[in-house]
Parts: sequence; structure tokens; C-alpha cells
Amino acid sequence: MSIAFSGKEILQFINELVSIPSPSGYTDRIIDHLANYLDEIGVANYRNRKGGLIATVPGKNHEKHRLVTAHIDTLGAMVKEIKSDGRLRLTKIGGTQWVHVEGEYCQIFTADQRVYTGTILMHQTSVHVYKDGAQEERNQANMEVRLDERVFTADDVAELGIGVGDFVAFDPRVEVLPSGFIKSRHLDDKASAGVLLYLLQEIQEHQLVLPYTTHFLFSNYEEIGFGGNSNIPQEVVEYLAVDMGAIGDGQTSDEFTVSICAMDSSGPYNHRLRQHLVTLAEKNGVGYKVDIYPYYGSDASSALRAGHDVVHGLVGPGIDASHAFERTHVDAVVNTAKLVYHYLLSELC
Repeated sequence: MSIAFSGKEILQFINELVSIPSPSGYTDRIIDHLANYLDEIGVANYRNRKGGLIATVPGKNHEKHRLVTAHIDTLGAMVKEIKSDGRLRLTKIGGTQWVHVEGEYCQIFTADQRVYTGTILMHQTSVHVYKDGAQEERNQANMEVRLDERVFTADDVAELGIGVGDFVAFDPRVEVLPSGFIKSRHLDDKASAGVLLYLLQEIQEHQLVLPYTTHFLFSNYEEIGFGGNSNIPQEVVEYLAVDMGAIGDGQTSDEFTVSICAMDSSGPYNHRLRQHLVTLAEKNGVGYKVDIYPYYGSDASSALRAGHDVVHGLVGPGIDASHAFERTHVDAVVNTAKLVYHYLLSELC
């Protein structure tokens, strides 16, 4: 049985997910959101000890399992220091660059559950005061948060309940455009998480029976390197990470197709699984590109580094401007959904 793939519905899922702040280490809220939805549609799920969410769909074969993952943690920051003038100095969570967040709105989450807003700026921002501000380095020493509160000293900030170690989330600024593009921060990897959530909905709605029991892991520490390397059942023989395809000079990936990764910084992905995915794409008319990412790692490669004996692969929608202000197109997420769907219904590679 085939399903009709609704790009509009997938984009709605993605829009919801990118709107929920979830920097690595601060993911309980989005995990609660996912768990509540899976409960509503009747998909069994549980949290692992480090806070990720695992949903399981029974298949015809219970002896050999598959695991598919997408990560819901994002880049972000943490309060490093409260400056004497009431501004905040940050330390980054994950591999973004300071220039990518200059001028960005943000939220600060305190230990007692209060939320404040602010803007990430260079200390030397005013062109009427700092003649050479444009030449100053964008680094931890020069970047700061201007709080949207009446504060003038470190004590003023402390009275708000803000302290060192508080999480900071970047405003996603999500827009879904009539042209089919979605632009937002954190499409890495909430675009893929939206795809998996949509497929779980369709599996339940159409009562599809998968050939193998399959686990869907929404991992929560991928951006810092160890999201999907645990809670892999012994029966799992294939592990497919669904994460973004990076676009740039020398890359084949684009914003309209699903990317099938041949190799990243961890080395080659399993050749048999890669060829299996290519065959599925060609057989079912799925737009795809094969690509190599020199500065990239996934939950699948993390699982192999942790010693798991699985066949591993990586696919995902092509996303422009990765780890900055990202963009993709509905065609890329639909092609990703189609490839993962046909993979889930296929035999082992």
C-alpha cells in the first residue's frame, strides 16, 4: 500500500518543532511535545535516561530490528558570565559561529523556570561610538546579550534570577513561504524529525505493517556528539540516521532532493545500505543526490564509535546555510519522506 505524501502536513510538523526551544541539554519541553503526540496517535514510546525519546513500531520480523533516528536538539548557548554593566557573556553549545548569531533575538531560561528575552550583539555595535567596530573580531569576548530588562549592574541581573549556566536559545524566525521554501534556524535536524513524525502518523493511520520491528529515536545530544549512541536494542541490524544534507561549493546536495551520504568526517557509510537506498530512490522516482560531507558527523557514526555492530546509513533533506539561518524546500522534505518510507517497507540490504 502506498500513501499520499502531504508536503503541507510535513511543513506543519517542522514549523511546530522549530518553534520549541531545545538547545542541547535543554530538551525536555520538545520531548514532552513529541511524547504527547505519539501517545495521541497510539505509538508506544519511552524516554531513555539521557532524555531522548524512543518509539517502537512492531513488525512482521521480531528477530531482526531497524532503528531510524533524527535529532531534536539544536545549537544554542549558555550564560558564561554576568558582566558588570548587566550584559551577559555567552559560551556556545554546538558548532555555530558567532557571526551567525550577531543581531539575533534569544531567550534565556533561568533555573527557577523564568524566561527572559534579549538580543545577541557585538559590544562595539554602535557606529556612532565605535569607529572601528566592523573590524573587531566576533568572538566570545566581544559578543554579549542585551537583556530586554531594566538592568545596569550584575546585581540587577542576579535579582532577575539569571545566573551562570542558564540556557540560551536562538529565535528560529521560521517562515513557510508560498514558493514552497521554509527558512528557519534549527532545520538541522527538526526538518528530519518532522519527516519521521509524519511517517509515524501515516503508519498508524493506514495501519501499515512493517517487515521488521522498527525503533524511531528522537535523540537529544547529537549537536555535541553522543545523541544516538545508546539504547540500541541488540536485535537492531540496520541503523539509519535522518539528518540534513549540507549545501555548498563542491557539494551535489540541493534544497529539492534527499541527500544520501556516502562518507563524512567519520569515514564511509555502509556501502550495501547506501546502494540499497539509491536503488529504492531510483525505483520509486525519488529525487536524490549522493554526497560527501567533510566536516560532519551523525548519530549513526556516533553509534559505530560507541561499538555497536550495525549497518549504518545517512539520508536527509538538502539544507542551505547549515548551522546558520537555514533554508530548504518542501520538495526536499517530501523526497526524504518518500525514501525513508520505501526503506521502512523494504527488505534488509
